[in-house]
Amino acid sequence: MTTPKDYDKMTEAERDAYDKEQRKREEAEQAALPYEWKQTLQDVDITVPIPKGTRARQLDIKIEKKHLKAGFKGQEPIMDGELCALIQVDDSVWLIDNDELHIHLEKFNKMEWWKNVLTHHPAIDTTKIQPENSKLSDLDGETRSMVEKMMFDQRQKAAGLPTSDELKKQEALRKFQAQHPEMDFSNVKFQ
Repeated sequence: MTTPKDYDKMTEAERDAYDKEQRKREEAEQAALPYEWKQTLQDVDITVPIPKGTRARQLDIKIEKKHLKAGFKGQEPIMDGELCALIQVDDSVWLIDNDELHIHLEKFNKMEWWKNVLTHHPAIDTTKIQPENSKLSDLDGETRSMVEKMMFDQRQKAAGLPTSDELKKQEALRKFQAQHPEMDFSNVKFQ
């Protein structure tokens, strides 16, 4: 198994070849699963092929905080095991559409990528995930203001200018100086 240290020692061409080989292996492992899945930071969507005409009452589906079971009543489950991470059960649902069972799992921690759906299934390399671009307008108010602040700070640093936190400290110092003109502030340094 290649360690991160070994990977760092590879040439760019060796890394590309290694990554391509790993992607191929990963794709084969994922294709062998009895379901397909995709994820965003917020949720996981699973698609399981089922015979046409299947009715909900024929299925045995259990969605729990850390466990998922899906299959036909009286038969070996198609999926049964511990989930990779916790989910929000109340916001997770399943439905039948034509010849597919769709299971939507709402992640509990919306800031992490899952390496697999069930812990005993093959893992993917989450460091290679390329998330879709999102728009600032897609974000809620608090997250949007945090991202805008981070973007501002990044631009300020790139231009060699003070970040928003440094600007706040400078403003606080100016106010304090105005209130205490008798004090010497010549040696003040910001960290």
